[in-house]
Amino acid sequence: MIAIFVSIRVKPGLRDQFVEATLGDAIGSVRDEPGCFRFDVLTDDSDPDLVHLYEVYADQAAIEVHRTMPHYTEWSARVADWRDGEATRVSMTTSFPSDDGFRRQKPHLPE
Repeated sequence: MIAIFVSIRVKPGLRDQFVEATLGDAIGSVRDEPGCFRFDVLTDDSDPDLVHLYEVYADQAAIEVHRTMPHYTEWSARVADWRDGEATRVSMTTSFPSDDGFRRQKPHLPE
């Protein structure tokens, strides 16, 4: 599994709108993409204008599929002007849960 951690700075006063829009992408990702096993939306406690995304995908192909999905393309267009600078991204390989552990969790992910 491939995990990515993305940090996005949003313009002041737009965090709540950004998070609301991002929830649509997150829910669509885990619901509609067989290769997406996790999509967490996190707000930074020490910086109200910083939002983090933690996502887990089966492989690079699943990430590429994600970027073509309507919920992603709509989200990307909607929030483009709300960002304050470039996002930072860290790519990782998961160790725990195991690949099978992620697969077993997927049917139980809430919306």
